[in-house]
Order: sequence, then structure tokens, then C-alpha cells
Amino acid sequence: MSFSIAGKTAIVTGAASGIGLAIGKQFADKGANVMFADMDEKALIAELGERADEGNIRHFAGDLRERLTIANLLSATLDAFDEVDVLINGARQVMPSDPLDPEDSTVEALLQQNLMPALRLSQAVAKRMIKQAEGREDDGPIGSIINLSSIAARRTHPDLMAYSVSTAALDQMTRSLAVALAPYRIRVNAVALGSVMSASLKLTLKDNRDYRQDIETHTPLNRIAAPSELADAAQFLASDASRFMTGQIMTLDGGRTLLDPVAAPAH
Repeated sequence: MSFSIAGKTAIVTGAASGIGLAIGKQFADKGANVMFADMDEKALIAELGERADEGNIRHFAGDLRERLTIANLLSATLDAFDEVDVLINGARQVMPSDPLDPEDSTVEALLQQNLMPALRLSQAVAKRMIKQAEGREDDGPIGSIINLSSIAARRTHPDLMAYSVSTAALDQMTRSLAVALAPYRIRVNAVALGSVMSASLKLTLKDNRDYRQDIETHTPLNRIAAPSELADAAQFLASDASRFMTGQIMTLDGGRTLLDPVAAPAH
């Protein structure tokens, strides 16, 4: 079965750096039309360079916590490419929180950042996918939604409670949407990440050299993943090779969740 995504149109959020950028670039290199979406337009243009808004690449900047921004992103994608076949909800934020502080609002903030934009954009894109499929006589898949989650959803680290809660909610959203959209042949899956060299992790490691050793010690494969490895997983989930797979949380963590140290951070 082919892993080809050539000719498909994908929206990738969180696409100005790290994992989202790697996914978007790989998809474009493999022949997909890609809308790179992020809050940071300056970073988007800097990363895409001469490829920005040429050929099979477009960019969109805006705050996806706003409902109007979501509508505008979908409209811009359709204006550029006429349709949308793949959505990758890659925008996410990691913030420490104090689980014993009643004044700490980090849980609410990360639910608004990591969960609600993914839900609302998934709903809007799914509606468009269903409309695109009207009149089709074949019984093949019509769309794929991929959420970037984290093994933090299954781990217990008090300082990351808010992030864990938001990613656990994202996992359950994945399963619920998978069931709701299955009759329309739209697949919904997630990738639970272990430690990947994202922009935020790279910054953290720069300020704390011992942190890398701590991560590697608690990862059986003894390394941090490259963003390109997540792009490969996303390509599989976007392609027809995964056409009978939905509602699944694919784990890419180098074996981290096979071990038990509660104190080991999960990103």
C-alpha cells in the first residue's frame, strides 16, 4: 500500500517551527499542497523563504483561539487549493503549573490553547470534507485528521499537570471524533510524542545541559527524536496506507512509557 500524499491538500497548524514546520515541509516535498498556519507570521515567512506562497505552499497567520480566525484559515486554504484532505493539529504549548495553587489558571489556558482550537478546526474541516465527498461513488476514505498529543497524557508529573490534562483531553477528543466521523469515512488519529527536538525543547536544553542526559536516561532508545521522525508518522496517518486506522493514539516515545519513573518529565 502506498504512503503517497501527492495531490492531497493539508492544513498544518503550529507550522512556524519545530515539529509542525518539519511536517509541513515534508508534505510539500512529497507533493502535497500545504497551508502552513501559525500565530507568528514573521517566523513563517523566514522559515519558508522563497517558497512562501508559491507552488504548493501557502501560509496563514492568526490566533486559532478565535473562531473567526478558524473560518478565515479554512477559507484561505480553499481559495488557494479548492479543497482540504488532511488536517494536522500541531499547535501546542507546554507550561508548568502548580496543582495546589487555586489561583493558578494554567489548566484553563492550556485547554484554550491545546484543545479548543483543535476541536473547532477539526469540526470546520470535517464539515468541508463531507461536502467535498457529496456525489462520490467510491467507498474510499475522504479525509484524515491528525492531532499531535503527548505521553504526558498518561504520565504523572505534578509540575506538568495542566499540560497533561490538556493532552489527555485531546486524546479523548480524538477517539470521540473518530467515532462520530467514521460514517463519513473521515479518520481521526493522534500521535503521542515523547521527547522530540521541538523549538521549545531545544531552548530548554540550551539553558540546562543536564536535562538532555536526564531525558536520554529515561528513554530506552537513549536519544531525543528528530522532528522528521514525527513527519514520517504524520505522513503514514495522512496516506491511504492507514485507511483502516481511526481513533488510535500512536505512541512515538523511544520506549519512555515502558518505564516507570514518575519524576521523569514528559514532553
